[in-house]
Amino acid sequence: MSTRPSTHGRPGASTTEHTIRLPRPVPAGLAAELARRIFFVSESIMGFRLLRGPDDAVDAVALRTGAAEPAAELARKLRHMVGADVLGQLTRPPKVIWRSARTADTRPGVFEALAERGAAFEAGEGQVAVGEPILTIMDRFDGMLREIAVAELGATEFRYPTLVPTGALQRSGYFSAFPQHVMLATRLRGDLDVYREFTERDEGDGDVGEAMLAHCRNADYCLPPTMCYHTFHQYAGKRLPSPSTVVTARGKSFRYEGRYHASLERLWDFTIREIVFMGERDRVLDGRQRFLRRAVELVERFGLSGRCEVATDPFFCAADGAERVSAQRLLELKYELRLDIAPDATVAVGSFNFHEQHFGTAFDITGRDRGPIWTGCVGFGLERLAYAFVCQHGLDESGWPEEFLGGERGRPHERGVDR
Repeated sequence: MSTRPSTHGRPGASTTEHTIRLPRPVPAGLAAELARRIFFVSESIMGFRLLRGPDDAVDAVALRTGAAEPAAELARKLRHMVGADVLGQLTRPPKVIWRSARTADTRPGVFEALAERGAAFEAGEGQVAVGEPILTIMDRFDGMLREIAVAELGATEFRYPTLVPTGALQRSGYFSAFPQHVMLATRLRGDLDVYREFTERDEGDGDVGEAMLAHCRNADYCLPPTMCYHTFHQYAGKRLPSPSTVVTARGKSFRYEGRYHASLERLWDFTIREIVFMGERDRVLDGRQRFLRRAVELVERFGLSGRCEVATDPFFCAADGAERVSAQRLLELKYELRLDIAPDATVAVGSFNFHEQHFGTAFDITGRDRGPIWTGCVGFGLERLAYAFVCQHGLDESGWPEEFLGGERGRPHERGVDR
């Protein structure tokens, strides 16, 4: 392990680079798994480089930090993460189950162009406000996905509140699987003296900062990482009389992504259309497969390039994280639909998941046989989907597929409401 001063990063910011050697090299096939966890090791990490050795394996990581965190502490945390979450995974490449026949002709600088015309505004870290044409594209895709869910698969639609009870996420096992993504909601304690002290502090210097937490009551609610947790909470303790129950919802989802957020990718605050399948195993798997097939048909119909492959979730700090990732790969519990946004980059716009009986057991949802139900879900990030569309077809409607416009080329945008 070595340390040297660095001037990289924000202008005027003094940073330090630590080169941390790994006890065991990370195979080249797991380099991406390592890279998508490094920023969660410490908030002091501002950048990193994977240092390769023989066989392209990663035998060291160069961390650029902007805080005076001891190098020994960074090394301890990094090595723990590598040992617990990465090295135990299977090294086989993702199995591709669909690939577009055409090659992408992506356009550079799309997000910058959106920002320049005022159609995208970075409101904060991982938070982007969007305007036209992104809104229209999001709503058009959402309408198509909703139609598949409701008309073809018989889904019942709900509109859920934003907040989800903390107890529901705890019951699901989310906290132990993905603590890095958790975003809590809290409030001031209901007490006159608390309100007065808080108000006086705010009027005094205008900076509530961490002192605000001392006045907060609790964290009974969280910002939901996705819609399906609302659904499982809704059906908790119930017996489903039908062999198949399908629920769909559109709503805001929240995941803390640290420094991984970029453009309309990996937002902390994003919009999702989700479809949840509950019931008998074969019905759940059939629903997932039918939706995957219809999603690929949509992508092909609108001339979008990409692929669909076996994928995994970013388990973090879990004692069995690496084993769970490997199980997902082997059992093909998760697929991702990835669309091209650059010649060498894709973005995951949809995921197709099979949870086995995990949520049926956790939420005591039973079926006709009185045993835990099987569940699965399909989710689409609407901002990502719209972003991939304009990266491939441009911002000007004149370059969009006629079928996507539905014969309405040149008409004013008619957007629907947020369902």
